Amino acid sequence: MKFNLVLVILVLIQQSTADYYKTKPSFVKTCVRRDPEFEDCSKQAVQQLFDALGPGLPEIDLPKLDPLKIPMIRILQGEGPVNVNAALDDVIVTGFGKTEVQLSQVDSKTYDFYTRVRVPKMRIEGTYDLKGKILLIPLVGRGQCWFEPTNMTIDIVSDVKLYEKDGFTFFNVTSAHVKYSIGGLKLRMNNLFDGIKSLEETTNAYLNENWRPVSESLRPILSKTIEDILLGFMQRLFNNLPGNFMIEDVKIPSKKYDKKDKV
Repeated sequence: MKFNLVLVILVLIQQSTADYYKTKPSFVKTCVRRDPEFEDCSKQAVQQLFDALGPGLPEIDLPKLDPLKIPMIRILQGEGPVNVNAALDDVIVTGFGKTEVQLSQVDSKTYDFYTRVRVPKMRIEGTYDLKGKILLIPLVGRGQCWFEPTNMTIDIVSDVKLYEKDGFTFFNVTSAHVKYSIGGLKLRMNNLFDGIKSLEETTNAYLNENWRPVSESLRPILSKTIEDILLGFMQRLFNNLPGNFMIEDVKIPSKKYDKKDKV
């Protein structure tokens, strides 16, 4: 199935005026790459990072991950079962603060990250303005809405480049790629069809009863949203946190490597 998707998500993560961490903060656990127990240590270390990100890190101007406030999300998708021109304003995302890290791996040559997390319950709410169709159902309206995916498992592959600054090695996360599965989805859109209650209630009931195909239809949009959220936070965090604090024996980035040699 072909589709065109343009999504712009603006998260209030601005250029930092704060200095990076010169000493290891208390929420960071240091692991040793050559240690046979590295993956277990890394899993614990990443869990500690998520726990710290929940309330935010004001010393590096990093806002709260939970709740996360997003000024706007713009969605334009053309083909397939979803055909929408939509906007979400004043969006609040909750649930990332309960993230459970299940797996954390670091490529031995490129230092790309592979992370698997579980978010028991996420809620996305805001003001929507929608014209289009989902599952071939014409939809039009403007009002309050919310979406609640549950038992979400997210696989995150993060592309990383190393660089040096002031004798420290830093991780530059250049992109994030997300795949996810969910155990359930509930949603509600108020004021559909200019407030015609019978159509509004029937449509919401139908979308909830058919949450699996609805979820599949929304997958490109949700994947992109999650990727942009996580990428913004990882870039701000790792640009201010020396990689040496996370991996004691991280290699010197001046030593060249070829990403085709990934293991």
